[in-house]
Amino acid sequence: MQRIPASNIDEYISVFPIPIREKLEQLRAAIIKAAPGAQEKMSYAIPTFFLNGNLVHFAAYKNHIGFYPAPSGIRAFNKELRGFVTSKGAIQFPLAKALPVALVHKIVKFRVKENLEKVKPKKPSKKKVK
Repeated sequence: MQRIPASNIDEYISVFPIPIREKLEQLRAAIIKAAPGAQEKMSYAIPTFFLNGNLVHFAAYKNHIGFYPAPSGIRAFNKELRGFVTSKGAIQFPLAKALPVALVHKIVKFRVKENLEKVKPKKPSKKKVK
């Protein structure tokens, strides 16, 4: 649906019809609530949340909203994602159904924890002081 690359998430969302816009804003709000410290940006021409690396991405299509929480986010919630079309790193939320906000929140919280664990304090140097 998107033809001209957007420079920010507001611009990306604004080009869609109102029903899709509402779902995108609902998804965005769920992500912000679960990851209040994450930075919004555009990456791969789609909305992205960044927190010590890419956290999650999302995009709208003709019949679904794609949600991209990395392969680990799919694996960790495999049981809860039954009933949704998934692939290695993507989930399809059909436009005809309600957005599973609580599940999105849980997945994003998982990804936040995962990304923050990447930040390990540096070990003190073992250099001898002269």
